[in-house]
Amino acid sequence: MKYGLFLSAFTSEPRKPLAVAGRAAAAGYDAVFVYDHLFPPGAPDRPSVEPYTLLAAAAAANPGLGVGVLVSRAGYRPLGILAKETASLAHLSGGDAVLGLGLGDRFGRAEHDVAGLPFPPIEERTVLLQETALASRALLGGGSWQGGEMTPAVRGPLLPAAPAAVWIGGTSVRVARAAARAADAWNGWGMPTEAFTTRARQLADWASEAGRDPAEVPPTWAGIVLVGRDGAELGSLEKRRAESGASLDIWRGTTDDLRRLRDRVTEVGATWMVPLAAGPTDRSDLIAETLRS
Repeated sequence: MKYGLFLSAFTSEPRKPLAVAGRAAAAGYDAVFVYDHLFPPGAPDRPSVEPYTLLAAAAAANPGLGVGVLVSRAGYRPLGILAKETASLAHLSGGDAVLGLGLGDRFGRAEHDVAGLPFPPIEERTVLLQETALASRALLGGGSWQGGEMTPAVRGPLLPAAPAAVWIGGTSVRVARAAARAADAWNGWGMPTEAFTTRARQLADWASEAGRDPAEVPPTWAGIVLVGRDGAELGSLEKRRAESGASLDIWRGTTDDLRRLRDRVTEVGATWMVPLAAGPTDRSDLIAETLRS
C-alpha cells in the first residue's frame, strides 16, 4: 500500500499548499495529489491554483516526492499537452507520478462553459474518457496514438517517455467499467467503505471480461478524512466542523477506525490510499502515523 495526501488548491496563495507538500514529504507520504479545477465547484468567484504548476513546484522543492492529478476531466486539456505535462511532472519528481482522468459532472460543465470548451453528452464523454486513458498510456510510454471516435491522432513520440500511471476516477458503474478497460488503476473518491469494496470486486470482474488481469487495474481509495485519536477528540472535531458550516458527509472516525478502513480496502486489492486531511494542520501527520502503524 502507498499513501498520498491531497493538497487544497482552492486558494490565492500557492505557498500554503506548497507548505503542506513539504510536511507531507517529511511525514513519509509517497505522493501529493491535487484536483484539476478552474475554480472551486459551484464558486466561480473564488480562486484555485493551477494543479500542474503547483505540483511542479512541490516536486522541485521535495525531491523524490511523487505527484498526481486527481482528476483532470477528459477533454479539458488537449491530449498531447496533457501527456507532455504529465511526463514532465514524472521526470521532475523522481517519484510516483499519476495522471487521474475523470468524466465530469454538473460542476465540470460550468467550468467548461467559462473556459469556452465543449461538454458533450455523457455517452460521448464516456468514450472520450476511455480513449484519453488509452492514448495517454501510449504517449507516456513513448508511442503514438492512432486516433479514435472522440480523440484525434497524436503522432508522437513525446520524448522522453515517462513512468507515469494513468488512473480513471469516479464512483459510477460506467466510470469503473472504463477504468477496467483502459486505465492502470481505478480511484473511488469519497465512497462509503461497503460501496467501495463492492465496486472494487466488480472492477476485478470487469477487467477479466475485458481480457485483462485484474491485477493490472487495481482499485485506489481517496476521500476527505476527519480523524481523532479517540471518540472524545473526534466528537470535538466534528462539532467544530459543523459549527464552521462545513459538510459532515465525509469519512469520520478514530485512528483505530482508520486502520480498519486501511485493512478493508487492502483486502480488496487497493494499492493506494489518498486522504484529504480535514481539521487542524496536525491531522496529516496523525493520518500518516496511523496508516503506517
